[in-house]
Amino acid sequence: MLKQRLLTVAVILPLLLGLMFLAPNAVWAALLAVAVAAGGFEWARLAGFSPVGRSLFVAVVAVSCAILLLLSLLLPQNQFDSWYLYPLCLLATLFWILLAPAVLHFHWQLRHPLTGSIMGWLVLVPTWLATVVMQREPVLLLLFLGAIWIADTAAYFTGRRFGRHKLAPRISPGKTIEGLVGAYVAVLVYITIVLRVYLPEAQFATYVSLWVFGFIVTSLSVEGDLFESWFKRQAGAKDSGNLLPGHGGILDRIDSVTSTMPFAVLFFEGVMP
Repeated sequence: MLKQRLLTVAVILPLLLGLMFLAPNAVWAALLAVAVAAGGFEWARLAGFSPVGRSLFVAVVAVSCAILLLLSLLLPQNQFDSWYLYPLCLLATLFWILLAPAVLHFHWQLRHPLTGSIMGWLVLVPTWLATVVMQREPVLLLLFLGAIWIADTAAYFTGRRFGRHKLAPRISPGKTIEGLVGAYVAVLVYITIVLRVYLPEAQFATYVSLWVFGFIVTSLSVEGDLFESWFKRQAGAKDSGNLLPGHGGILDRIDSVTSTMPFAVLFFEGVMP
């Protein structure tokens, strides 16, 4: 399994970085839409949709991405951002801040296809749009993804070494409070190093703003992971799919991104433009 995971990363990571820095934004958007559509299929399967329902949900996700891409090409950037980007990212962020915690706390069961469709759309489409927009500044996008990867890695290794207290045993028994603390510390250290390297003249207020941002992003990333674990547990599945050898499916790899990327756009475009 470890060999498979490493081989998959060795193939995907250089391709991802090459596209992130070299591909035109429209090409980046189109390729991401394909990945999101694959994630949509996984979501529909886990939600228990019929074969027709799966196809319809994937079509809705793909058409939504296509319409938003077309609008981004036709409208002035500030107009597109005001009318579509910010409202969708805000809607997704509110979902993760208000509704998703309630779902996890009360262990709600996802029984109605319409509810599953709305949730899936909110999880996937705003994330796609936010990631497309973030590619306008590929270094910023990479640094942000680095924070997500560091949080996930630190939580895993800290939890394995020091974990004693379960974070959400009914949803994901492997996650611990100690792992979460390790993720917070690692991300705050990472942000401090990034600021020292890229913005050595940064004021203390900038450090505080980004530390708060890192704390929120780490919390949201863990929530995204737990939310997908809750979703898979309902479906009786270990992974969302098998598209990525050693890693599972698309949803397994982007769970933390779906819960953080819309908030990141709002923060960097609004708080730190």
